[in-house]
Amino acid sequence: MKYQMQKTQKGFTLIELMIVVAIIGILAAIAVPAYQTYTKKAKFSEVVSAVAPYKLGVEICFQEQGTLVQASCDNGVGGIPDVTSAAAGYVAAGSGAISNFGALTATITMTATATGGLAGETYQLVGTAASVGSPIIWAKNTASTCVAAAIC
Repeated sequence: MKYQMQKTQKGFTLIELMIVVAIIGILAAIAVPAYQTYTKKAKFSEVVSAVAPYKLGVEICFQEQGTLVQASCDNGVGGIPDVTSAAAGYVAAGSGAISNFGALTATITMTATATGGLAGETYQLVGTAASVGSPIIWAKNTASTCVAAAIC
């Protein structure tokens, strides 16, 4: 009789183990897609930051020339960098193209490479000045494919 009283149960029951497995499964179902989106956004941030030299070049050219027409401010002209000739990191070759020229408007397009979970999404910034001598206000173009992908 003394032997039976000292015997204690050790370990987990089957129901306790099933509850733990269910909790881990639910957390994994939520965490994995969120992590994949997070990594895509982190990779695409390289494309977004690659716009900076082009923005600066356009702003300087506009202040010096007083216009954003293509003859004065274009890729490789007026202090604006030329388009990228080779892919660098997650920035595709040919990125940094300036387009939609007007006296007071210009658009910069950057494209991601189709690697690392990215599918060649584009990021477009539209710069508009109110008048000659005023600053250029930059806005993300909603037609950018990165908007639909929710990574920019």
